[in-house]
Amino acid sequence: MSLDIKEHYDKIYRYCYLRVGNRETAEDLTQETFLRYLKHPKYHNIDKTLQLLYTIAGNLCKDEYNRVKTVEIPEDAVSGENIEESVITNYALSEALKKLSPEDREIILLRYVNEVSVNVIAKLYSISRFALNRRINKILAELHKELGKE
Repeated sequence: MSLDIKEHYDKIYRYCYLRVGNRETAEDLTQETFLRYLKHPKYHNIDKTLQLLYTIAGNLCKDEYNRVKTVEIPEDAVSGENIEESVITNYALSEALKKLSPEDREIILLRYVNEVSVNVIAKLYSISRFALNRRINKILAELHKELGKE
């Protein structure tokens, strides 16, 4: 099998966490994602491993998606002096992201938080790389406009 679990586990966990907003639930969903992947030998395709993992994780997160989200600051994220500025910035970004459609928010989180390649995201959404790049640029423009208001 060509799956490097350590390589993909953190990405899938972050993806789940960003969708459900709860660490324990994200851990459970991530584990379930890998269990489902490993149970089905037909999934073990070298070219589509990451795409399949994101698809499985996305399907598992759908029931959890509408839960109330809370903003948590990681303990090691910020030094004491910059914590207020960081909280304000994170809150503003979180609120701007909430104004996006769920699909647009997911695209931005996949691309910039999980650092998923444009090719993989384009395959997930069944669109061309060029169409995805145009869409990402449009979404980023919306976010800049929204963040510029404050």
